[in-house]
Amino acid sequence: MARKGKLSIGALAGFIFILLAGAARADEDPAGDWIGTLATPGGTLRLLVTATPTAEGEYSGVLESVDQAPGQKIPMSTFFIDEGEMRFEIAAMGARYQGVWNAQAEYYEGEFNQGMTLPLNFARPEAVEVSIIEGLDGSWAGLLDRETIQLEFALNIATDPENGTHASLDSITQGAYGIPVTDLAHEGRRVSFRVPAANVTYQGELDPNGSALSGIWSRPGFDDAVVRFERRASEVSGPNRPQTPVAPFPYRSIDVRIDNPAARGVSLAGTLTLPAGDGPFPAAVLVSGSGPQDRNETVWTHQPFAVLADHLTRNGIAVLRYDDRGFAESTGDYASSTSMDFASDAAAVTRWLRAHPAIDASSVGVIGHSEGGLIAPVLAADDPDLAYIVLLAGPGTDGQRIIMDQSIANARASGRSEADLAALRDIIAEITETSRTAPDQASARDALDALMTDEVLAMLGATPDQKDLFVSQNVRDWNRAFLNHDPAPWLSRVNQPVLALNGSLDLQVLPEPNLAGLERGLAHNRDVTILEMPGLNHMFQTAQTGTIPEYAQIEETFAPEALALIEDWINTRFGQ
Repeated sequence: MARKGKLSIGALAGFIFILLAGAARADEDPAGDWIGTLATPGGTLRLLVTATPTAEGEYSGVLESVDQAPGQKIPMSTFFIDEGEMRFEIAAMGARYQGVWNAQAEYYEGEFNQGMTLPLNFARPEAVEVSIIEGLDGSWAGLLDRETIQLEFALNIATDPENGTHASLDSITQGAYGIPVTDLAHEGRRVSFRVPAANVTYQGELDPNGSALSGIWSRPGFDDAVVRFERRASEVSGPNRPQTPVAPFPYRSIDVRIDNPAARGVSLAGTLTLPAGDGPFPAAVLVSGSGPQDRNETVWTHQPFAVLADHLTRNGIAVLRYDDRGFAESTGDYASSTSMDFASDAAAVTRWLRAHPAIDASSVGVIGHSEGGLIAPVLAADDPDLAYIVLLAGPGTDGQRIIMDQSIANARASGRSEADLAALRDIIAEITETSRTAPDQASARDALDALMTDEVLAMLGATPDQKDLFVSQNVRDWNRAFLNHDPAPWLSRVNQPVLALNGSLDLQVLPEPNLAGLERGLAHNRDVTILEMPGLNHMFQTAQTGTIPEYAQIEETFAPEALALIEDWINTRFGQ
């Protein structure tokens, strides 16, 4: 039951697509979108490249994996495009591409490499054929039940005339959402599809009412399982996020752009929220955790920084939050940057905010989450005019200790045996020490390449074809700098008021060693509040286990008691 339609310009979310010859010519401006289909052993993936002109007359580029992470723009470490060639590299992912213009076919024809080399062509997205599958739209709840494991699924199928039918799978138990589903077919009562990321095929049959689907879930190396899906809703809706702020707001929200004069090409896009009234107001700059983050620190459809900014601004505290350099609407090179580069960006934002006429310059502080909690003490140590810092899961131990602690804690939570944990501890120690002490990236890469045997990769939960990606991630400048970062010298120079919070269920920045490290480092400071908050995870959600898959399952974005504590602590010291 399929029929064909056409995808309009810029509409990129179709379920099945085939690139046709577009209207682009090599002598036209190459700015804008270019899209290609990467055929991997696990299935096809659409990659979208967006080329944006720069002030220097060149182009910057971002990559979006349309099927795996729609809306997430991955910054490129290098990008070049002209009338004859496109090439780029994403150092953080160990990925690179090089293609030349094919005038007859009207696309860039080339190869993509990320551990293996695969053909990939990029064309304009004007003419894309889509498939419309009728009779299956909705949200379907399913359960895979084996003797040793139960997995709860949600199969999401949605159709519109322009985009066609799009399907994805949420593995709710594992905290994996939006997994691409391909080869969806519906003939009579028979339904089939594939989940390339898990190498799964499904063959099922609808009941007479079309409200339930029962069939065989097949995956090589595992016994076949019966999975029954029941249609719970006729339309797909995202996870419930009741705390996400919705306009209209009782405060002003202003889009801003702030250049960092200390970093070439870095212009930070953000949002300033100002309380009702004339001010001047106390203020906070929000600094995000590791990985490219937008101004709301969006993850698993949660927006913790939007929730935090909304709460503080409603209570008289102005807030400035911004997209990381090279991500979303900010410019710059994210992939080659380290925590110190991000600290330079945060310092520029803080200086800009202090100069704003609605802000009390003597009451501007920084609230840093995770890596942001590493950056905040760096700013405070170097800037005596900074009024305060709030550390949300901020590190109190060096980076190598953090990686070791979080790796073992998460492995234990996933059920690994004590023997496995002991072996894993030795492997992680060797990997981190090798990466940390190597004189340069090339030396680190050579050493890790020799260390990453198939047995070691298996212990780490990786496959041999993921070796290059794993090595590339571990030799990044950011990773090597993080492993070598010791917060103690910076903390010893922080004299401003400090609020440091950790959740008792935090498995990424473990509360016991890190709060103890913060207490030691800040022992000289007369205004320090250090608290472990019972039942909260790394994202400051009320949790049961603290494991990463649980983050997406929890409706709460930010525990109200944590929001109230932060606001009260700031207003007690700096409120109007």
